[in-house]
Amino acid sequence: MLRRGKVKGMSILTRKPLDPAPAARIPPGQILTRDFPILTYGGVPYIELDKWSFGVVGLVEAEKTWTWAEFMALPQVEIRSDFHCVTTWSKLDNLWKGVSIREILGRVQLRPEAKYVMAKSYGGYETNLPLSVLDDEDVLLAHSHNGEPLTKEHGGPLRLVVPKRYAWKSAKWIRRLEFMATDRPGLWERYGYHNDGDPWKEERFGR
Repeated sequence: MLRRGKVKGMSILTRKPLDPAPAARIPPGQILTRDFPILTYGGVPYIELDKWSFGVVGLVEAEKTWTWAEFMALPQVEIRSDFHCVTTWSKLDNLWKGVSIREILGRVQLRPEAKYVMAKSYGGYETNLPLSVLDDEDVLLAHSHNGEPLTKEHGGPLRLVVPKRYAWKSAKWIRRLEFMATDRPGLWERYGYHNDGDPWKEERFGR
C-alpha cells in the first residue's frame, strides 16, 4: 500500500512496510543478507553533478532531459522493497527515495509502438526491459537508500530500481532511457544472462 505526505513542500509517496514474514519474500535459490554487497561491471564512473543529466529518448514525441537540479525538483517518492541479486543474495526492506518511473512516463508522450526500453548508464552499461515491467508502481529512479544518498559504488548519484527483477536490471549510474519498438539484449543479456530476469522463476541464465 502507498500513502502520500509532504516533506519540505514536495509530494512524498511512501510504501508501508512489507509483509513481516521474510521467508515468504526470499525467491528460490536466494540467501538473506543484512549487508549490501557491491558488484559492478567495470570501473566506477566519475560523475560531476553540474554536468550530469538524465534523459528520455527514442520512441517519444519529444525527447526530454533533466539536469540534477531539475530532477531533484520533481515530486519525490519513498518506496520500500526487496532486492535480489542473481549471485544468490537478497536484501529485504530497502527504503529507496527518488522519482517514480510513472512520474517520468507522465512527463513524456510515448509513441504507441514503444514496447521496450534500454536503460543506459554512465560508464557504458546497459540493460533491457519490457515497458510493461518498467511501468510499475514500485519502480523508481533512486538517489537515496535507507535515508542516505547512494554511494557511487551502489550507483550514485542515480540508479534505476526494478524490485521484481534481479538486480542487474536495476542499472547503476543511469543516464538515459531509450524506448524501442523491438527488444534487444543489454550487456549481461548478451553474455548469457536471462532476458527477463524474474527471481521468482529463477531466470538467471538463458532465454
